Amino acid sequence: MTNRNRFWRQTFTVLTFVFLMLVLWSLFNFSRSSDIKEIPISQLADEVAAKQVKEVTVDGDKITATLKDGTKQVAIKETSQGLKDYGITPEHVIINVRSGTSGAVWTTVLSIFVPFLLLGLFLFFIARQARSGNMQAMSFGKTTARMYAGKKPVSFKDVAGLKHVKQELEEIVEFLKHPAKFRALGAEIPHGVLLVGPAGVGKTLLAKAVAGEAGVPFFSISASEFVEMFVGVGASRVRDLFTKAKKSAPTVIFIDELDAVGRQRGTGLGGSHDEREQTLNQILVEMDGFDTEANVIVLAATNRPDVLDPALLRPGRFDRKVVLDLPDREERTEILRIHARNKPIDKAVEFGEIAKSTPGLSGADLRNVVNEAAILAARANRKKIEQRDLRASIDKTMLGPERTSHLLKKREREIVAYHEAGHAVVGHLLPELDDVHKVSIVSRGMALGYTLSLPQEERHLIPKSKFEQELVALLAGRAAEQLIFKDITTGAANDLERATKIAREMVTIFGMSEIGPIKLGEREEMVFLGREFGSHKIYSEKLAAQVDDQIHKMITTAWVKAQKLLTKHLTGLHAIAKKLLEVETLEDEPLRELFATLKV
Repeated sequence: MTNRNRFWRQTFTVLTFVFLMLVLWSLFNFSRSSDIKEIPISQLADEVAAKQVKEVTVDGDKITATLKDGTKQVAIKETSQGLKDYGITPEHVIINVRSGTSGAVWTTVLSIFVPFLLLGLFLFFIARQARSGNMQAMSFGKTTARMYAGKKPVSFKDVAGLKHVKQELEEIVEFLKHPAKFRALGAEIPHGVLLVGPAGVGKTLLAKAVAGEAGVPFFSISASEFVEMFVGVGASRVRDLFTKAKKSAPTVIFIDELDAVGRQRGTGLGGSHDEREQTLNQILVEMDGFDTEANVIVLAATNRPDVLDPALLRPGRFDRKVVLDLPDREERTEILRIHARNKPIDKAVEFGEIAKSTPGLSGADLRNVVNEAAILAARANRKKIEQRDLRASIDKTMLGPERTSHLLKKREREIVAYHEAGHAVVGHLLPELDDVHKVSIVSRGMALGYTLSLPQEERHLIPKSKFEQELVALLAGRAAEQLIFKDITTGAANDLERATKIAREMVTIFGMSEIGPIKLGEREEMVFLGREFGSHKIYSEKLAAQVDDQIHKMITTAWVKAQKLLTKHLTGLHAIAKKLLEVETLEDEPLRELFATLKV
């Protein structure tokens, strides 16, 4: 709301209040005057002569008499006659004279001008509402992009890791700062840069860093904000956005979740009047029609580059694609330090150990880890965040909060203990698997217990032997249940799901089966329909049966190997399970001591 609108609204409120007060005052006076008895002037004269009247007040032709008993009476005299003509003199009674001019003038002014004033205010606000409605109708096609010029800038120092991405974007910053240097050599900077990566890796933060480093206005909008139910509104908002950006040039436009409007055209759904396609067409035209003097660079982010229209990715539009990966261990350490800058951290905290314990977490996840650690420290009334707070926050972030109210019966608790002990024993024995760092039977999230394994080093290529050993470790929990209790439970449902998925990917995607080095996971995917509804297998039913046979064979082989390993190391299985029943969680030195009893 502008200051002018606020002033008029406050003025109207004050005038309305004054008018209501005047109305109430007049009603009060009217009701008060209606209680006074009206008598003839001759009766008043008789009462004055009989000395029954204490005083009289003359207000024009109106005479108000106050009797000695406190009652009041009103009489009206003729205009041409005075009080002496009726025998009412100061010798008989106290006479007060009041001028009626002021009251009459105010009464006349209010009676004339107040109705017109109220009518004028009413018409003014009706016209104002009409103008507001017209402005809203006219601004329906205006952009809703938010401009961040003048706010606290974000720099590349606030973005940890992603060195190769920063190098790519530094060229954009240099062009925004010194465009003449590039044009002197005939160089053309990319008009659009597409940031591709999973959620939480820092795409939006990098876009803000580009604007912050260059010191230029930064327009931010989500692609879904372009599209409305009315055809043509999205295209109008795109035109308005680029018009504003060119006026503020040099500037950066950031479009988040580009796939909301950038999906492939020509699906046959919605026809040529489809609002999303019209919006996409306008984006293509605006990007390709840039004036060479318009220093406007478009950054966009998506985690679904596979569904984007090819016209978006051609030179002249988003002609540069920058891929953002999940951070490695060193980058995770830097990210943790950045998020802990403004928090009281204990000197004994080792961010390297925390980074090692968080493989696969994005920058947003790591920020949440530090925040959860601060909450846990505050809950424990500590003044600083300690290592145990960060460790506990990792478990809470990755697995969920402890379910302290979820109490298991003795039999179920033993089953969970042997189930997790089975995972731990096999995970320690097989050489290709990551080291087991923690085993617990404390319920977290949907899990009744968990076994945490962490890699010694980051891996980018995974051999077939590791996949096969992962299948064995996943099935080891159910194998332990079968071995100890001669029965199986539903506790291994998630293990079976993960094992089946790994086996299927080995056969259909990675070509790690007897079928041969063939990729069988290709699917034709419709843009609007879901992944399953709009896709189909591109291989025969005979080959599909062979795929199922290979998956079954891999799972069966892993199941047999898990049973053999646990039977061979039954003593170690009992030892770990009993210790879990006693302390609930095993990690660090106590866990290493138990593993030392196992003979590989």
